Amino acid sequence: MRIAVIDYDRCQPRKCRKQCINFCPGVRMGDETITMNEKLDKPEISEQLCTGCGICVKKCPYEAITIINLPNELGRDKVHQYGENGFRIFRLPYPTENSVTAILGKNGVGKTTIVRILSGEIVPNFGGIASKEKVLKHFSGTQFYDYFKALYSGKIKTVAKPQYVDAIPKVIKGKVKELLEKADEKGEIENIIRELDLDYTLDKDISKLSGGELQRVTIAIALLRDAELYIFDEPSSYLDAGQRLKVGKLIRKLAENRRILVVEHDLMVMDYLADYVNIVYGKPGAFGVVALPKTKRQGINAYLLGYLKEENVRIRQESVRFEVKPPSTAIMRNALLNFKPLKKSYLHDLLF
Repeated sequence: MRIAVIDYDRCQPRKCRKQCINFCPGVRMGDETITMNEKLDKPEISEQLCTGCGICVKKCPYEAITIINLPNELGRDKVHQYGENGFRIFRLPYPTENSVTAILGKNGVGKTTIVRILSGEIVPNFGGIASKEKVLKHFSGTQFYDYFKALYSGKIKTVAKPQYVDAIPKVIKGKVKELLEKADEKGEIENIIRELDLDYTLDKDISKLSGGELQRVTIAIALLRDAELYIFDEPSSYLDAGQRLKVGKLIRKLAENRRILVVEHDLMVMDYLADYVNIVYGKPGAFGVVALPKTKRQGINAYLLGYLKEENVRIRQESVRFEVKPPSTAIMRNALLNFKPLKKSYLHDLLF
């Protein structure tokens, strides 16, 4: 299976000579391998006609084109695609009941897309036209059928803690205490304030908070809401070690009777939080693939190793290893520069 992805933010057909079209062997032979979309005024690549020669990739002056060959088996696992020649995600992680399911992967491979699909913000289109009926039919006979049926019928309520907390003051106004009281649906406001050390921030306006304070306030708002699925996108950023431990304890306690989905880069935090780990690999901006779920120990070790044994896929050229022995001592080499003995004296010695 061959996929062709065009970054339309980089693509500038009005400023270039349309080298992708003019140098394409298929176009020169009379095929419509690459054509111009009149509505977008941007080129489109036919993945069925593309031979994968890579000439358009090399000729594009703005490096906007990516051509990738993938296993044919992945074709039936496509979950969502952002338009023709757009980013696509394959497979989904399943948020297990009464557990913390973690998503681990580098930026740009679809973690945010996964969160938006599982929260109901995006309806998967499987590369075509999106519809809830199509989603239920596609997942018929799987555990995802029950999940999406409950989600679309309103039986599963989701609450998401956003990733970029520094942008929150642009859309939310008011004092911290007012926001927490408005979010409190479980009557646990006093406990959450105490556990997250938010007492001194209650009278502050949210626009005056630091990054760490904003992070703890948004986590508190999420914890105070009543839902069946809680999503925490990078909850450890801006927090010190002690604060991360406190947040982790609250999330672990919440997972005793709720579904928890966590997107995290800190492996130590993930090791404490997660029950299951789903590694997401791929090419940033082009595609992402959700690997089979693993226990947290297996998942973290596989990520550090850079190799997924079950899928027979290497996600990193070099593994991350922690040496058992300390670094070796300095190595004796031939001197490049020598100094003669130096003398120094103080002005006091000269005067007396």
